[in-house]
Amino acid sequence: MNSTLKNTGLFAILAVLIIIVGVQQSWNSALLIIAMGLISSIMALGVNLQWGFAGLFNVGIMGFVALGGLAAVLIGMPPTEGAFAAGGFGVVGALLLGAGTILAAIFVMRRMQGGWKRTVAVIAVLVIGFFLFRALLDPSVARIEEINPAQTGYLGGLGLPVILAWPVGGLFAAAAAWLIGKTALGLRSDYLAIATLGIAEIIIAILKNEDWLTRGVKNVIGVPRPVPYEIDLQNSATFVERAAGFGFDPVEGSTLWVKFLYIVLFAAVLFILMWMAQRALHSPWGRMLRAIRDNEVAAEAMGKDVTARHLQVFILGSAICGIAGAMMTTMDSQLTPGTYQPLRFTFLIWVMVIVGGSGNNLGAVLGGFLIWFLWVQVEPMGLWLMNTITAGMADGSPLKVHLIESAAHMRLLTMGLVLLLVLRFSPRGLIPEK
Repeated sequence: MNSTLKNTGLFAILAVLIIIVGVQQSWNSALLIIAMGLISSIMALGVNLQWGFAGLFNVGIMGFVALGGLAAVLIGMPPTEGAFAAGGFGVVGALLLGAGTILAAIFVMRRMQGGWKRTVAVIAVLVIGFFLFRALLDPSVARIEEINPAQTGYLGGLGLPVILAWPVGGLFAAAAAWLIGKTALGLRSDYLAIATLGIAEIIIAILKNEDWLTRGVKNVIGVPRPVPYEIDLQNSATFVERAAGFGFDPVEGSTLWVKFLYIVLFAAVLFILMWMAQRALHSPWGRMLRAIRDNEVAAEAMGKDVTARHLQVFILGSAICGIAGAMMTTMDSQLTPGTYQPLRFTFLIWVMVIVGGSGNNLGAVLGGFLIWFLWVQVEPMGLWLMNTITAGMADGSPLKVHLIESAAHMRLLTMGLVLLLVLRFSPRGLIPEK
């Protein structure tokens, strides 16, 4: 079968499935699947850039997505009144002091000759710097968190248009990726995976515990949105009249319109990133990355700087994940650090890339939509299946109760089953790399 015809057929089948959801359940559910499918496709595109292009095994995706969410708060949320005056300068000073301590330790290591004296000097610099850092940071943080802790208790943001947080989220993730890459990209692939996972957990721990920055587990709600609020549309006579013309009541019409606007914005971002990724794939740079992926020794023998190229693609892929994280927090209108779990933001994205076809950007997009569709729809489908199977059993039967309760686990079962089937019958993915 012609590859173009096959790819068109796969996307057409997916579109039909989403339309069925709209008809059988609700168009709100269908549009939400499309919106989250776009965000998931962007994350998969970033991971495909790292793994499919360069063979870098990054399992710290969750941390980069969370940094994107942090950017949405720091850019879009208004500043907390009086918080910066109370302790903001102290926090900034402490962070600068911490960075200065690290630089001082590096300077001492480079200036002094190896031996016990250098070791003692470096330890002394780090210990003294740490205590000074805490002495300046802790009182400042306490003063910030005392300001209306039930509603704010943190510094807040800059109050800028939240759509600016999307590129800023990419910059945050890129900066973190540079730091990680400078220290971990020289490691073997399995050690790199462990390092990226550990650093992602550190990022999540910071977001959960530093209340002055993100309110911690109390969450930041009311993140501004780049689209109108439903209540504002419902109070608009013009919108109500137009919605009625299409047969929708104001509530349903407003939610559908807001989701449609998000889809337009997300699709524009995906289109731009997809175009750039395709250009990169077919450029000399992309061919060089694939050569490094296939045989690092041969590429290095040809004069290619393998570590530098790995660092480049690691930063670019992580930045794309950061953009997607900022987009998701913007749509949710809240930052909830407790929801960043490896199952959702690492394992699931990897399944998308593997099922769609690593090394193929179009495959990553297909995998993003397909796996997200299954992740959302498998549980209600499983509940329907269990209800059908147990229809003839007596109410209260232990077996019936057990089977119906087991429907909640259909997600994990289905993800594993899909992954196994694809690896068995199409190991290079549904749309494999050419």
